[in-house]
Amino acid sequence: MNERAIKHASRLLLFAPLIFVCHFLEEAPGFVQWFNGHVSRGITSGLFWRVNFSALAITLIVVGIVWFSRTAFAFALAIVWFGFLMLANAVLHIVGGLADGRYVPGLATAILLYLPYYCWFFKTVAESRLVKVTVLVAGALAGSLPMLIHGYLIIFRGSRLF
Repeated sequence: MNERAIKHASRLLLFAPLIFVCHFLEEAPGFVQWFNGHVSRGITSGLFWRVNFSALAITLIVVGIVWFSRTAFAFALAIVWFGFLMLANAVLHIVGGLADGRYVPGLATAILLYLPYYCWFFKTVAESRLVKVTVLVAGALAGSLPMLIHGYLIIFRGSRLF
């Protein structure tokens, strides 16, 4: 176990809420319109904000769990949650932009913040050797799957998972 990497990963985790806020602030002006342009059962601005504030609350809880416990379970939980919140969400924005041939609200922060941050955090947790890399990869995939399915449905089927 690498104590230095564990401390580094814990400190790195403190950036997650700020990165998430930057992302949903970039999305806010146009994401509802973009989403509703793809899905007949659209969303409201109120729902957009409720979902994002709920995700921020979950992010703060996950950060707190990791910060105070620094256990293998806590770091695996963070990998799963950020796999959903950041990794898969970034894929959704990138694929949406490619499919539409234009900017998707949230694309800049997905590329410039979400992907580098998630990769950096994943690498740091892997270097800690607190959690096996196979568990981290499985957690990233499991966390990403609901958002990837949701994104596929939005972009290519005109429906939604939730």
